[in-house]
Order: sequence, then structure tokens, then C-alpha cells
Amino acid sequence: MAERIDGKQVAEDVIAKVKLLTSQLLASTGVQPGLAVVIVGEDPASQVYVSSKSRKAKECGFKSVQHTLAAETEEKELLDLIASLNADSEIHGILVQLPLPAHIDAGRVIQTIAPEKDVDGFHFINVGKLVTGETETAFVPCTPAGSMILIERVRGKDLSGLNAVVVGRSNIVGKPMANLLLAANCTVTVAHSRTNDLPAVCRTADILVAAVGRPQMIKGDWIKPGATVIDVGINRISTSDNKTRLVGDVDYAEAEKVAGAITPVPGGVGPMTIAMLMANTLSAASLAAGLERPSF
Repeated sequence: MAERIDGKQVAEDVIAKVKLLTSQLLASTGVQPGLAVVIVGEDPASQVYVSSKSRKAKECGFKSVQHTLAAETEEKELLDLIASLNADSEIHGILVQLPLPAHIDAGRVIQTIAPEKDVDGFHFINVGKLVTGETETAFVPCTPAGSMILIERVRGKDLSGLNAVVVGRSNIVGKPMANLLLAANCTVTVAHSRTNDLPAVCRTADILVAAVGRPQMIKGDWIKPGATVIDVGINRISTSDNKTRLVGDVDYAEAEKVAGAITPVPGGVGPMTIAMLMANTLSAASLAAGLERPSF
């Protein structure tokens, strides 16, 4: 039976370190990390995400600012707000909650955020740094960054000689995940919906990362015995008693019989995403204060 990778516990470890380093930063430099979260409209899921991020920031000792704009807000007004946050020395991280209303160009908005305050890691400068191996100075998207820490807890930081397969090629998870694994000396395959014989490709993986958004697609017989399985998927499915439950992209019941270690859903990668947002914000504040960024 596979080791269950407890993302909630690892996230708590990261948050504990963020709290400690935040208090030390404030005491030694007078700099308090500042996180601004911007939400446009009233999407219920986005509201939940934003409130949890704001709460966690306050818990870490950050200055936490939330800007809630009406759904009909014009793009220029949002861009003007971002410009003012870019210029605010007390704000070190800016997060614009996606999705944005259809009349706003999300790509333009994201690229307006100053790269040194782009704690989501979506600006082209941060993307370029990650792709070229400048992982020490890049802000990495929070979900792959958190997934990497979970892998390191099982396999260590140097993954030389290991085969990694990332199923999914999104800009938010799949591509940055592949680049992080490359930087750790993995041999990396990026698979997707057009990959021939996907089960056979998955079976080559010592480290398998599932990020496709299809519930329980990856079955137990797709997994190499002893592999480390990181399930990024969060899917809500109906149950026989007319309720719903959350499942990942991996069939956990089958996979845990074969894998060496596996993340559950929920309680695996999910908690790490917000923890890494806090870590990125602290890093941004540390860099702004002329200090080295902390490691997690």
C-alpha cells in the first residue's frame, strides 16, 4: 500500500516557516509583506478562494488588502488599480483572481502586474526565467511549486536518473511542472490528450503528475510499481446517494495499491497552493528589502 503524502501537513510546515520568517523580516528591517488580492464580479467559487487567501495572509502576519470590483468594471479601471498597486511600496504581491469577466482581456491584465510582484508566476518574465532554468529568481506558479515540494519530501531535491511524466500541458500547471522537474535533473515527458498510448507512457514514470481535469482517468494499471504519484486534479462527481464528492484525476483506490507514494484528493496538492502563495509573497518582500529569498 502506497505512502499517503499529506499535503495538509506539509502546507502547515510551509506556513509555520512563513510566519517565523515574516516576524523576523519585520523585526530586522521594518518590512511587513503585503498581499493585494483583486476580484472582479461575484463568482461564488472565486469569492471562496479569495477570502481563504486573504485570511491566510493575515494569519501569516502580512498586510492583506482585498479589492472587490463590480462585474461590469471596465478594463481600464482594473489596469489603473494594478498600476497603483505596482507603485505601492507596501504591497509586495499582487494576485488577480481568475476567471475575469468576458469583456476584460485576462492576458493583458496579468502582463500589467510588475514581475517582481507577480506572486502567481504568470508574467512572461517569470515564465521565461523558469523555462531557462533561472528558478532561483523566478516566481513559480503556486500549484506546481507546491507539488514539487511534495515530490522532494518523498524523493529528495536531486531527482537525477528518474523518469517523470506530466499528464497535462497547461500554462498554469503542466508546463511549469515539467520545467521544475527538468531543473531537478529528471528526464521529463509531457503527455496530453493527443499522446499515443497514454497508459504505456505513464507506466514509464518514476514520478507521475496528473493535471488533466478528468475525474479518475488514470487507472492503477497505468502506474509503475513504486512510482510517486502527484494528483493535481480536483473534480466533483455525483455519488449513488445523489450527493457529490471530490476526486482527483487518478483513481486513488486502484493507484494506492501500486504506487510507492500518492497524494489524496482532497488534502494533497490543494493546501500547498495557498501555502506557496504565502511563500512567494514573503520572497517578494524579502527581495524588495534587499535580502535573499528564503527556501522552502
